[in-house]
Amino acid sequence: MTSESETFRARAEIDHEAAEAATLDSVRDRHLRSEAAWTAMAERSERVAEARARNEAEKEAARLTD
Repeated sequence: MTSESETFRARAEIDHEAAEAATLDSVRDRHLRSEAAWTAMAERSERVAEARARNEAEKEAARLTD
C-alpha cells in the first residue's frame, strides 16, 4: 500500500515530466504550478504523519508511566 505522500510525489513527478515535454509556455507553466501544488501536499502530508506518530508515542509513553 502506498502512502498518501508517495501518491502526491508521484503526481508531482508526472507533472514535472509533462512540463519538460511541453512546447507551449502556458502548458509548461500549468504543469509547473501543478507540480508545486502536489509537492506542497506531499510535504504537508508527511508533516501530519510525523506529528501523528509523535503524538501516539507521547500518549503511549504517558500510559506506561501511569
